[in-house]
Amino acid sequence: MTTVTPSPLLEARGLTKRYGDTLALDTLNLSVGAGEVYCLLGANGAGKSTTINCFLDFVRPDAGSAMIGGTVAAQDPIGTKRRLAYIPETVMLYSNLSALENLEYFATLATGGRPVRAELAQHLRTAGLTDTQLDQRVGGFSKGMRQKVGIAIALAKGADVLLLDEPTSGLDPKASNEFHRLLGLMRDRGAAVLMATHDLFRAKESGTRIGIMKAGRKVAELRADEIGHADLEQLYLTHMHD
Repeated sequence: MTTVTPSPLLEARGLTKRYGDTLALDTLNLSVGAGEVYCLLGANGAGKSTTINCFLDFVRPDAGSAMIGGTVAAQDPIGTKRRLAYIPETVMLYSNLSALENLEYFATLATGGRPVRAELAQHLRTAGLTDTQLDQRVGGFSKGMRQKVGIAIALAKGADVLLLDEPTSGLDPKASNEFHRLLGLMRDRGAAVLMATHDLFRAKESGTRIGIMKAGRKVAELRADEIGHADLEQLYLTHMHD
């Protein structure tokens, strides 16, 4: 009996991007399947954000392809965006609207339908907001609370791909731990998660696989459960010093 391996939800094939004389991505290959959290580690300028921007079709590669669900993002940018949610370092929301109003607005844009407010409220609760916070204006929210609204948007949209760019930067330990819980929630729901981060501890705790990037190239890839925190740090530093 032949076993059929499902196609990855996220895949980069020979992804290459130049900015003038700078090679931002150098024939990058990676894949992320359903229920995986792939963490990209690397210094500033390593190519982590450029990789995510190629999947979002914010940046067009010079060679290779960024695919979502087997579809090249550059060939069907609208269709591929319907499948994904993007959480940058700072989630952009309308400050004068409440958490529930923001979610209602973005869910309507994403689905084209009229979402049920009770269901939206439950998504916000699942993401960790209290009933009192649902009707508060997000202008007074912390970064961690805004990220919870971002996760609720992904839940309301039914996104099966999640792209994260430095989501734990600037979070206190409690908020960082809460975000780790939310990543686990998305993973358990079968989402493919790609997270660019500087946080080695969270990469080890949250990731199923870890890739280390340097100068646009993936110089190492490993399973998170096969390495300890100290060894991961040493491996990372070794590659950064090469």
